[in-house]
Amino acid sequence: MPVSFIKRILKGESDAVVDFYKFYSPKILRYLSKKLPGYEDAQELTNDVFLEAIDSLSILRREENISSWLYRIAHNKMVDFYRKKKIKSILLSQAPYLQIVANEISQPEFQFEKNKIRDIIEQALQNLSQKYRKILTLHYEEKLSVKELAATFNLSFKATESLLFRARQSFKLAYAHSTGSGHVE
Repeated sequence: MPVSFIKRILKGESDAVVDFYKFYSPKILRYLSKKLPGYEDAQELTNDVFLEAIDSLSILRREENISSWLYRIAHNKMVDFYRKKKIKSILLSQAPYLQIVANEISQPEFQFEKNKIRDIIEQALQNLSQKYRKILTLHYEEKLSVKELAATFNLSFKATESLLFRARQSFKLAYAHSTGSGHVE
């Protein structure tokens, strides 16, 4: 039965995606529910697992390994969840320090420096291709997620991550060139 899901999905049958999800999602949801703090988190990650799986079905080597492949994706999503949670807690623990820095930066003597940096950023953005400029602007100014960017650019999630990475790398080079330092962190 699982093999037929894959063949049907790859043929473009939209109801096959629903059948695939209904067949496997209860197991993945149960697995994630045991590993995550909240049921809502487990539901969200289960959906993410299936979005990634559907997006990557064409690269699945052996169709009989679907279940273990889905569990591996779920495990990776769970690891990412906890990694992000840890980073967030570290940032929140630094909130008092960040508030002090924010107060310092708002002082008049820093305004000139902020304007100078903003001008350099604008110049660096102008030196990028239109596609790189657009993806960076949508992600960092409009706060679009990678999923939303993928839909906007009509790309897969992984291709969008790759495009965003290349855009950031290009921006770093353009920024270093604009400052005259030639040094990229």
